[in-house]
Amino acid sequence: MTVNRQAARSASTRASLVKAARSLFARKGYAGVGTEEIVRRAGVTRGALYHQFKTKEELFLAVYEQVEEELTRRVVGSLGDVAGPFAALRAGLRIFLEQCSAPGVQRIVMIDGPSVLGWERWREVAERNALGLLVAEIGAAIEAGEMVPVAAEPLAHILMGALDEAALLVVREPASMEDVAAALECLVDGLRKA
Repeated sequence: MTVNRQAARSASTRASLVKAARSLFARKGYAGVGTEEIVRRAGVTRGALYHQFKTKEELFLAVYEQVEEELTRRVVGSLGDVAGPFAALRAGLRIFLEQCSAPGVQRIVMIDGPSVLGWERWREVAERNALGLLVAEIGAAIEAGEMVPVAAEPLAHILMGALDEAALLVVREPASMEDVAAALECLVDGLRKA
């Protein structure tokens, strides 16, 4: 077998495992899924699983990274028609919160993510995906004169913390979605330049 075919086969196996695990983790949670169920769903052997991922936690990390990347892409993709950087920042917060109301995202990102990976690792992945976007939107809003001049990176970290708490609140009380989104928008509106 050539190196290219081996690499393609390995990538295919990895993708099958991530897809199977994502579906199961979203539905049953990390603790509710065994590796035997994952390999059966993926149509691979246990050996193939451990060739690709040393542990079930490592597989979960791959799933979580995929969900975070998709979440960020969806937020960015939804901002195409928004006029102005401040409006984009404001809209992006609501879009993120709406995306986090999906049961699979809630389970993988908000519930299992911090407990399985630990807070620091969980946050590191979230920052890698969303922090740059927040910093850029804040910087653009300041540069456009739409927002009070503040240090963009610290503010982005603060907004990420607020977003995480808002998403966790929606996980606990789904009916609170509109109130939580309105509260986030009110918070951000306080940064608008008069």
